[in-house]
Amino acid sequence: MNTLSYKTISANAATVTKDWVLIDAEGQVLGRLAAKVAMLLKGKTKTNYTPHVDCGDNVVIINAEKIQLTGKKMEDKVYLSHTGYPGGQREVTPIKLLAKKPTAVVEKAIKGMLPKNRLGRDLFRNLYVYAGPEHLHKAQQPKPMKLTSIK
Repeated sequence: MNTLSYKTISANAATVTKDWVLIDAEGQVLGRLAAKVAMLLKGKTKTNYTPHVDCGDNVVIINAEKIQLTGKKMEDKVYLSHTGYPGGQREVTPIKLLAKKPTAVVEKAIKGMLPKNRLGRDLFRNLYVYAGPEHLHKAQQPKPMKLTSIK
């Protein structure tokens, strides 16, 4: 019996194949989109998934300004930040954030679903979010993907 057949194969930077994926966010629910994209960025849909290696795909999201939130979250949800000074707590709703920077709502949701460490910061660099239908990655030929096809 060959004992090498029982070895676990771990992915590393040399063996990982990264694809380019295009996702249209028009009419999608924010949390569901963010969960699926976080899985793609982390590489959990691949057979050679390794938790400590960046083995995910590069994801391009278009039409981020047309994202939807369920219920009354568009008015009631609050994003908090702090300037670092006394009394410096700031809050903004998704409506105001979409008006100021349409891509920020999608980026915040996805970043919150990635690991909070060095790997998570590297994974977030593989995400490209655009407010409109045009993107700058036509040369990479990203493959369009439906969110329903991601399990």
